[in-house]
Amino acid sequence: MALLDAASADKNIVDRRKLPRNKDLSVVVRRARDRLMEHAGVKHFERELLFMHTRALIVNAATLPLFITMIAVAGVLAGFGRDMVVWAGITIGLYVILGLLARRLEKIGITDEQVKNWQVIYLGGHFLTSMGWAYFSFLSCTTCGISLFPVIQAVVLILAMAITAIICSALRAAILAAFTVPVITYTILATSHLQSPIQATMVIMLFAGLAFFYLVATRLNRSVSVSLALQAEKDALIAELETANAMSDEGRRRAEEANLAKSRFLASMSHELRTPLNAILGFSEVMAKEVLGPMQNPTYRDYASDIHTSGEHLLNLINEILDLSRIEAGRYSINEEPLLLSDIADECIHMMDLKARNKAIRLVPQFETGLWNLRADERSIRQIILNLLANAVKFTPQNGRIDIKVGWTAGGGQYVSVRDNGPGIPPEEIPVVLSTFGQGSIAIKNAEQGTGLGLPIVQALVHMHDGEFHLFSKLREGTEALATFPRARVLHNTGLSGKATKPRKVA
Repeated sequence: MALLDAASADKNIVDRRKLPRNKDLSVVVRRARDRLMEHAGVKHFERELLFMHTRALIVNAATLPLFITMIAVAGVLAGFGRDMVVWAGITIGLYVILGLLARRLEKIGITDEQVKNWQVIYLGGHFLTSMGWAYFSFLSCTTCGISLFPVIQAVVLILAMAITAIICSALRAAILAAFTVPVITYTILATSHLQSPIQATMVIMLFAGLAFFYLVATRLNRSVSVSLALQAEKDALIAELETANAMSDEGRRRAEEANLAKSRFLASMSHELRTPLNAILGFSEVMAKEVLGPMQNPTYRDYASDIHTSGEHLLNLINEILDLSRIEAGRYSINEEPLLLSDIADECIHMMDLKARNKAIRLVPQFETGLWNLRADERSIRQIILNLLANAVKFTPQNGRIDIKVGWTAGGGQYVSVRDNGPGIPPEEIPVVLSTFGQGSIAIKNAEQGTGLGLPIVQALVHMHDGEFHLFSKLREGTEALATFPRARVLHNTGLSGKATKPRKVA
C-alpha cells in the first residue's frame, strides 16, 4: 500500500522518490569548480603572500638568531674567540632589522599598490642578512686545530638555507637574496685556497643546496598560492550561495505574507459572501416551490430550482474555502470538550446513509467497545468524518462497501478509518489529492463534482488536534483514509460503563 504524508503535497503530479535538483545551482557549482581547476596556482595573491611572509618572520623571529647563537657558542668553545662573537652580533643585528621591518608592515598595513615596494624592501632586508653569512664564509682559524672547518662552514650555510626556505617560502626569492652572496664568497675563497677535493665537493653541495632549497621554496609558494586561490573561490561561492539563499528566503517570506493576507481577506469576507447567497437560496426556493402562487410558465420553475441547486453548491464551496482560509490564517477556533468518536461517527453514518443507499453502497461500522472520551472539537471531528465519508461515497462504485472503523492505536491514542473498495489512487497522485484544489486523474476522468478542498480541510483539522492524517491507496484495491489522535487527548476515568479494551496497532 502506498503511504504519503500530506506535508509533501503538491498540485503537480511528480515522482517524490527523486529529489529535485536546481539546474542553475548545478551550473554555478560546475563553473566554479572549472575556474578552480583552471586558475588555481596561476593566479597570484601577492598581497596575501606578503602578509604570510610577514607573519612567518614575526612568529619565527627567534629561530635563526637562536641557530646563530648556537654556532657562535660552539665556535667560542672551539677557540675562535672574538671573531665568532663579532660575526654572531652583526648577523643577529641584521635579522633584528628584518624583524622590525615585519613588525612595521604588520602595524601599518599595505595596499595593493604598495606590494611591489614592500617586496623590494623585504628582499633588501634579506640581502643585508647575506652580508652576515658572507662574513661567516671569511672566518678561519689556524690556531684552533680544526682542519675541516670549511666543511663545517658549508654545512652551517646549508642548514641556514633550509631554515630560510621553510620560513620565507611565501617570498621565494628571499633565499636567493640571503644566500647567493655567501655561496659565491665561499666559492671564491675555496677556489683561491683549494686545499682538498672536499672543499670542491662542498662548493658543489652549496650550489646544489641553493638550487634545491629555492625549488623547495617555489613548491611551497605554489602550494600556498593554490590554497589561497581555493579559499578565495570557496568564499566567493559561499557568498553567492548566501545571496541566493537570502533572496530565496525573502521570496518565500513575501509569498507567505501574500498567502496570509489572502487567507485573512477570505476569512473576513464570510458575512459579505454568505449574505447574498442566503437571499438567492431563499428566494429561489420560494419560487421553485411556488409558495406565493403558481408560475404560469413551468420553465421558470425549473430555472428557480436550478438556481437553488447552484446556489447550494456555491455556498458549500465558499464554506469550504472560508474554513480552509480561517485555518491557514490562524483564526479557526476549536471548542474542546469530551466526546466519543464512535458516537460522532455513528451520527455521520446516519447523515450519509441516504446518499449511500442511492448508489447501493453499504456503510459498515466497526467500532471497538469501551472507548474513552476524547478531548476534541465536536464540530471539527464531525466535519472530518463527513468529508471522509462523502469522498468515499463519491468514488465507490455501485454495490460497493465502505468500512468505518473507530478504535485504539498502539500508542494509546484513538483513530478513525474510512476504507472503500473503489478504484483507488495512484501512489504518485496522493500528494495531489491532499493539496488545495487538487484532484486526481480518476476524478477528472469521471468528471466527479468537487472542489478539491475536502481532504486538505480534514488534514488541517486533524493537525489542529495534534493528530496525523494519512492516505493508503492502491489502484483497483480501494483507498483508506486514516486520522489518528494522540494519547494526550484521551481522557481517563470518564465514568463510562464498561472497560476499555487493550489498545491495538492500526493495520
